[in-house]
Amino acid sequence: QLQLVESGGGLVQPGGSLRLSCAASGFTLDYYVIGWFRQAPGKEREGVSCISNSGGATTYADAVKGRFTISRDNAKNTVYLQMNSLKPEDTAVYYCAAVHIARHSRWILGCADGGMDYWGKGTLVTVSS
Repeated sequence: QLQLVESGGGLVQPGGSLRLSCAASGFTLDYYVIGWFRQAPGKEREGVSCISNSGGATTYADAVKGRFTISRDNAKNTVYLQMNSLKPEDTAVYYCAAVHIARHSRWILGCADGGMDYWGKGTLVTVSS
């Protein structure tokens, strides 16, 4: 069974930093596009960031560009989301998700919410003073 487990969430003050981890089991990340998504209170789930299977290309939502950094360590079967300069509006449940590169003709197509096949259960990030 393919499984993704997020960790690293918690309470942080505005301007602070957190690093989220997404650990995969049951499969190797080498051939998977990985995305981070979030769902804030009263809002729909939105894409935050996405990384190609090789790690050579990334995407970011405008709201987090310049503050968040996605990375992957395939040897550790883990993907990270470094979050800096956090704002109250970043408060949300953060999810990681994965899709095999073969599912889409271009890797970016897998970064959409509907393009992902496997999802973690989420980790809560609360940004408040």
